[in-house]
Amino acid sequence: MGRRADASGLDGVLVLAKPAGPTSHDVVALVRRLTGTRRVGHGGTLDPFATGVLPLFLGGATRLVEYHLGDRKGYRATVCFGASSTTDDLDGELTPVDGPQLSATAVEADLATFRGEIRQRPPAFSAIQVGGRRAYAMARGGAPAELGERAVTIHALELVAWNSDDPGRPVAIIDVECSAGTYVRALARDVGAALGSGAYLGALVRTASGPFRLEDAIAVDVLRAAAAEGAAAISALLLPADAGLEAMPSVHLEPGEIADAAMGRFVRPLAGLRGLPPDEPVRLLDAAGRIVGVGVPDGRRIAPTKMLPSAVAGVTGAADDRVAAGRDRAELRDSASGDGVPVDA
Repeated sequence: MGRRADASGLDGVLVLAKPAGPTSHDVVALVRRLTGTRRVGHGGTLDPFATGVLPLFLGGATRLVEYHLGDRKGYRATVCFGASSTTDDLDGELTPVDGPQLSATAVEADLATFRGEIRQRPPAFSAIQVGGRRAYAMARGGAPAELGERAVTIHALELVAWNSDDPGRPVAIIDVECSAGTYVRALARDVGAALGSGAYLGALVRTASGPFRLEDAIAVDVLRAAAAEGAAAISALLLPADAGLEAMPSVHLEPGEIADAAMGRFVRPLAGLRGLPPDEPVRLLDAAGRIVGVGVPDGRRIAPTKMLPSAVAGVTGAADDRVAAGRDRAELRDSASGDGVPVDA
């Protein structure tokens, strides 16, 4: 049997403002419970102490998470100098570091060297897998893994506030715009090391995840209140399943073409392929402009690679096992998991 739409009927993107305390997995579990939606994914982990925008993908929208994994992230970070941390943040064991007296001018000059593509060693306490084990589990067991450096890109890095009331332990507030996969706590660590002083991340707010901004995010209490009112109130909080993918080209399909795509068949729209780059994903839309799936054109036709169950159900009937089987065949052509919940971003 193929995948079915969630019984709740909820499909879309919920841009939530994560509070400090819970893990990203805790937030996903809460949203599952409040919405009655089994399939919920997120667009990038936030550490428990961190707050800020956490895009959540409900129902069929989980099929589109992979197209957000490369989204840039924005953060406001509090960097505390004068000590190092075993976890590179305030949750670790702190060790005072004797270093030079720092100034805002020195920090600004140091930050300039971190802009652009840099090499970064992930924190020992991270979710990276080494030999099938998480690095944080190995570190907690007293045998931290040797993690290699990797390339990340710091698109913007600015000092927005400086406090040196305690000259031995000054604090900087910095704004960061970076590529997916960047560890801001590792950046704090390395900024301090470059200045000859220890440093760790004291607080972190994610201000943006791709096109999703903190000022547009919904507080958990707002979601709770909507859940108490019912599915319609929750649905009103959701963005369309393809929110944030507006830059991806699109093609409108007729109902018969949507049915063919649901069966895993190639579709040949009468118009709309001209100008589309081959082998690049395109959104498949119905006559009303709602996304029903994603396909890849070859110049003459489109191979469906992902179809949204709820959208397809409106045309083909979700109870038809032949449609479900065809949808599974389309999914097999795509190596990515539709339910993927990233562990690092």
